Amino acid sequence: MDASVANDIGEDALSGILSIDLQALQANYRWLAGRAAPAVCGAVVKANAYGLGADRVAPALAAAGCRHFFVAHLLEAKNLKRHLPRDAKIFVLNGLMPGGEPYAALHGIIPVINSMTQLSNWSAAAERHGARLPAVLQFDTGMSRLGLGPEDAAALLEDRKLLRNIDVQFIMSHLASADESLNQQNAAQLAAMQALAARFPDTKLCFANSGGVLLGSDFHGDMVRPGIAVYGGAASDGAANPMKPVVQLSVRVIQTHTVPAGTLIGYGGSHRAATEMRLATLAAGYADGLPRSLSDRGAAFAMGKRLPIIGRVSMDSMTIDISSLPEGALGLGSLVELIGPDQALEEIAVDAGTISYEILTGLGQRYHRQYI
Repeated sequence: MDASVANDIGEDALSGILSIDLQALQANYRWLAGRAAPAVCGAVVKANAYGLGADRVAPALAAAGCRHFFVAHLLEAKNLKRHLPRDAKIFVLNGLMPGGEPYAALHGIIPVINSMTQLSNWSAAAERHGARLPAVLQFDTGMSRLGLGPEDAAALLEDRKLLRNIDVQFIMSHLASADESLNQQNAAQLAAMQALAARFPDTKLCFANSGGVLLGSDFHGDMVRPGIAVYGGAASDGAANPMKPVVQLSVRVIQTHTVPAGTLIGYGGSHRAATEMRLATLAAGYADGLPRSLSDRGAAFAMGKRLPIIGRVSMDSMTIDISSLPEGALGLGSLVELIGPDQALEEIAVDAGTISYEILTGLGQRYHRQYI
């Protein structure tokens, strides 16, 4: 929900407030850039900057010094380009679908090539364009998701004509387990990437995601591309999260009431009150990115107290137990915290049985977004 709507209605009348601290975001980027130096530090801003608004996040990152931006799709690149300085580079992680090559070539958008078919299409586009075109070559080093395989690497080395129309900016791969600092897959993928680097000795490397930045300099290559850590999320299980929190979410109370013991609460009567309870119904639900899996598991916070979610999360609302608060502490329009000082992004994700990425990217458009 944009600021003009908030001004028309009045912030106090809006059902939820999603605060996004752009200064904390910039501080996180600078910290990561310092940790990765002398490697260049890019930033992943796919999925509308992890749901926080690429039109606001990307210029803030550019002001902090970022010039390399990663999205997933060509349409994201098109929408992002007008918000960035002229010297910024945009990389499309999924590469290009057939037919997208002319637009990317015309506008200087750089595909990440994941298959020989994509490479052939981009090479043909370069022929039509009358110039070599930039690209990143992604190799699969063990995640089995995207990337050229060992046989493709051999073909490229055997026939250099396959790359005659391509200005290879980086060779790249993606770490599957970088958030697990002791996972042996990290070392295996590093060894595979180092073997590739030896076969492409004059090409720069782009390897580390957020967790990879924290794994150490062996993983950094020439450019790193953090995502979740920029937005304040924990990128590694190995230590306390060094990132500043970027997001706070507060939701308003619609109604409070007291129910006697034995009362059924929520869809399906899934929760039965064991004793008399004071309840508050909140103005957000799974349509707002608060998963149904938080039912009878998650919590909100007010006055430093954990207020359990009772019964099933609905599309537009949920019910919390406020019995631990003083009588009258909450009423119509009161704000309670879902993400903030009392409950980190990772904590609500754990309660929902998911990861911070899914919570962050799912936060809906019905909150008033307040950029700090």
